[in-house]
Amino acid sequence: MADALLTRASLLARLGDPLDRAAWQQFVELYGRLIYGFVRQRGLQDADAADLTQEVLIAVSQAMPRWRYDPSQGTFRGWLFGVTRHKLARFLKRRQTQAVGSGDTEMRLRLEEEPDPELEAAWEKEYRQQVFRLAAEQVRDHFAPKTWQAFWQTAVEGKSVPAVAADLGMSVGALYVARSRVLARLSEQVRSLEMEMAS
Repeated sequence: MADALLTRASLLARLGDPLDRAAWQQFVELYGRLIYGFVRQRGLQDADAADLTQEVLIAVSQAMPRWRYDPSQGTFRGWLFGVTRHKLARFLKRRQTQAVGSGDTEMRLRLEEEPDPELEAAWEKEYRQQVFRLAAEQVRDHFAPKTWQAFWQTAVEGKSVPAVAADLGMSVGALYVARSRVLARLSEQVRSLEMEMAS
């Protein structure tokens, strides 16, 4: 599947056509879960996170026909973070307004513009998790189930190598070899996806 991925720049260019279903499907696969996971980490319930993700995707779809990539203006992922942060702030403000009352709109707008290192770190962490998840989905079928389980149980779930080797009927050495093969392929796929999603 990695070979089927478009370059990031060409994907962004194709998003200017709202009828290009393949481009939008790929975009949602690359970024939809990132947005959803990020807003869930900010405390939104599943339904609210899904709604907010849709709001962000709608905003992106409305902007893409006139959007042009300009590296001097920052990265696409940074722009998407700004859109997501803005939509999240508006959502939280609506929720607060419904429950408590209104606040100073000018102050809210200023706060939305202020960089928040914690939010940016959370966005970056969610991005890395989603890249790993997508890479794992893409490489999993390239390995025998036992090889994949040897990797997953020891490297991701943190189970002990001797216990997993015994459960899978492998020697400890064979498990290390299997895990190393998966890790090498997965690392390559993560690098490829990061290049795809870079900037």
